[in-house]
Amino acid sequence: MTIELNVLGTELVPCSYDPLTGWRRDGCCHGDDGDPGRHLVCARMTVGFLNFQMERGNDLITPRPEMRFRGLAPGDRWCVCVLRWREAYEAGCAPPAVLESTHAAALDYVLIDWLRRSNTPELR
Repeated sequence: MTIELNVLGTELVPCSYDPLTGWRRDGCCHGDDGDPGRHLVCARMTVGFLNFQMERGNDLITPRPEMRFRGLAPGDRWCVCVLRWREAYEAGCAPPAVLESTHAAALDYVLIDWLRRSNTPELR
């Protein structure tokens, strides 16, 4: 069994089981070849990020039971697409990243400093 790493270089920790997140709906932010969105960043949802996504046609709020999705609320932890997280970061509304639960492959798309800065209150 291969151990997957997080952006800190340690073993990847699950992001959330309630709500159940991850491309595979297994609680972890690891993608695979079938994951076109690269759901690699574990983030704590904020009103600003949820609204930003809604404005871009990515409704993360409305429940979709057929997709095993109850809808997200501020405070929920969720595996988000790394490029959507980056877009929000560049717009100044990235949700805080949970570093121990963010897959190391996210560093192919974003800087570790950005992920760390997202946890700074004045940037939210």
